[in-house]
Amino acid sequence: MARILRYEPHESPAYPSAFRLSLPHLLLTLSHVLVIAVVVRAAGASEAYLAWATFAALVASGLSIIVQSRTVGRFGAGYLLLAGTSGVFIAVAVAALEAGGAALLATLVVASSLFHFAISARLSLLQRVMTRAVRGTIRMLIVFSIMPIILDLLRDAPEGAAPVALPAVIAATLVTTIAFVFGARVGSRGWLLAPLLGVAAGTLVAMPFGMYDFGRVAAAPWIGVRGAGWPGLDLSFGIDFWALLPAFFIVAIINATRTVGYTAAVQDVSWRASRNPDRRAIQGAVAADGLSSILCGLLGVVPSNAHGHSSATVEVTGVASRRVGVCAGLLLCACAFSPKLIALLLAIPSAVIAAGALILFAGFFLQGMELVLKDQLDGRKALAVGLSFWVGVGFQIEAVYLDPFGPFVQRLLESGVTTGGLAMIGLTLFTDRFGRRRESMETTLDVDAIPRIQEFLAGYASRRGWGGEMRDRLHQVAEETLLNLMPGEGLGGLEGLEESDEPAGAAGAGTDESEAGIRPPRRLRLAAQLAGDGVELEFLAASDEGNIEDRMALLTAPAATPREQEFSLRLLRHLATSVRHQQYHDTDIVTIRIDAPAAVV
Repeated sequence: MARILRYEPHESPAYPSAFRLSLPHLLLTLSHVLVIAVVVRAAGASEAYLAWATFAALVASGLSIIVQSRTVGRFGAGYLLLAGTSGVFIAVAVAALEAGGAALLATLVVASSLFHFAISARLSLLQRVMTRAVRGTIRMLIVFSIMPIILDLLRDAPEGAAPVALPAVIAATLVTTIAFVFGARVGSRGWLLAPLLGVAAGTLVAMPFGMYDFGRVAAAPWIGVRGAGWPGLDLSFGIDFWALLPAFFIVAIINATRTVGYTAAVQDVSWRASRNPDRRAIQGAVAADGLSSILCGLLGVVPSNAHGHSSATVEVTGVASRRVGVCAGLLLCACAFSPKLIALLLAIPSAVIAAGALILFAGFFLQGMELVLKDQLDGRKALAVGLSFWVGVGFQIEAVYLDPFGPFVQRLLESGVTTGGLAMIGLTLFTDRFGRRRESMETTLDVDAIPRIQEFLAGYASRRGWGGEMRDRLHQVAEETLLNLMPGEGLGGLEGLEESDEPAGAAGAGTDESEAGIRPPRRLRLAAQLAGDGVELEFLAASDEGNIEDRMALLTAPAATPREQEFSLRLLRHLATSVRHQQYHDTDIVTIRIDAPAAVV
């Protein structure tokens, strides 16, 4: 079914309209300033640093939105993907500020941001390790480590405030937010703005009690630059740096996996007709997050990354235009140069911000649980999740006696995110290695490999006791998949990628393959693994153009593909139970499930 969209990504409204349409995106992104306030106030840092951090975070977020919208080389998604200060860094950022100040935080952010580029380059490998169960467990541990910080801020009231003031503003924030969440239709504008409306209600209630800092707002100029407060970098690389670095790495991985999900979600709502998610756009989004995080680190603030409001905002507004994203980024950068606007946000009482964050992270914890439950838990996975979570909790609450191990080990293991996250990743790798056995082979991606592949699959079927019907089905599926992956073989529709830049006939006698522009044969890895009553085949090859899933979806259109290509795709669809094609800049991964016929089960 076609979606109701006013503008797809490539459609550009006039600039006056684009700036007007960007205002809902701007409002949601500005709210992420409150994350900076939570971090700085929880760590007891100075007001000068808070002002600088807010200015720097807005600039970094605005530039990130522009890069995500327009793309620069392989950086950026090419979609209206919003960016803001990442809340998952709250606990580790507070720990860094308390341990070594803003300079240590800056160095750790720069170091962990480099991980984004490795993740982007090998995104296909990351998704094998960061399963739903792993991501969900780490998310729950992140919330567990953040909650003590949030609860402390809930008790933060200015001196002289009436005893009833604090309960009143917290209740106003929570009740308003919950009322809008339950009263508004899911996906509507009211539901999307519920947390902001709750904070607004709490702020209004705080004003009569003298909890809103009008003096800060009055003293702030309308236009200016916060030049003071930049912390620089701590290049001493002491114990605190090395002890906190693993936690920053793990949180950076979680942030990257969230960006993967957010980018896939915004792709899903940005086109009138359904499309298969473009993994290359996802890689670009993760790489752009890396650039944004480096900039935030150099500026000395908490990283700014893509966030989940993007798809909901596009769905509600019906606007997915890249130009609107660029305009939102420009307006966000402009807001950074208005200390008055920043002061309006920073004057909000800490208790109001904490109450809003309480609901936000309660939902984040439930999302973690949902991810775990969606991972088709068996006994091994359930044990890994439970053990890892409670290991993390035990170290977080200091229930494990670490004094004999010295200060470095104490600092390293006191974070539940580090200990629980590493435990979950390790147990996942262990169960994957010693769980269901995978058999694999490597060959070249060409027609000459077909006999070797058929021999491999025939042996696999024989060892499973499958008869000739299942063996023949495996052979046909493998052959059709191979032909659809190969460029210039008539079925993939991918001609020309391996050709020389020279005109036809330019390469004369005596010219070797490298001079003619002919690349060596690409490698193909084929793995087979039992899946229920059937088998799951995974083809991993060098990346190319043309998504098999998309081409199979177009089979209903008579002229969508040439007849011989259509026959191959129809045959593949008939033989396979499911086909999933993931395309990356460097890799194609085609996962095909084939259920055994009833006669051979």
